[in-house]
Amino acid sequence: MVSYFVRYCGDSTDSAAFNSYYESRHAALLRQFPSIRSLILHSPAASHDPFPVRPGKTFLLAQMQFDSAGDLDAALRSQARRLARDDFQRFPPFDGEVTHEAMTGKVIF
Repeated sequence: MVSYFVRYCGDSTDSAAFNSYYESRHAALLRQFPSIRSLILHSPAASHDPFPVRPGKTFLLAQMQFDSAGDLDAALRSQARRLARDDFQRFPPFDGEVTHEAMTGKVIF
């Protein structure tokens, strides 16, 4: 399994509109990626760790899963990817950093 993560670190002036747009319109474009297995959207959850930790500033983490690195590479070169990149210009306002990263997953338990 190979996952492609898109991390939005920062904030939106209208987080509900941002999330709604991503879940409906942007996800529809991502669904068109060849060989994509799933799209998982991760949002911050309230937690209370009793140990000192440095909290992250992730607003949204999108995880797209593929069977192989070859499938991911084909998706990244696809017309659907070009459309998804162009769609970023139509997102509701977001102030922060967006990073992209491919990772190989290994289930331990």
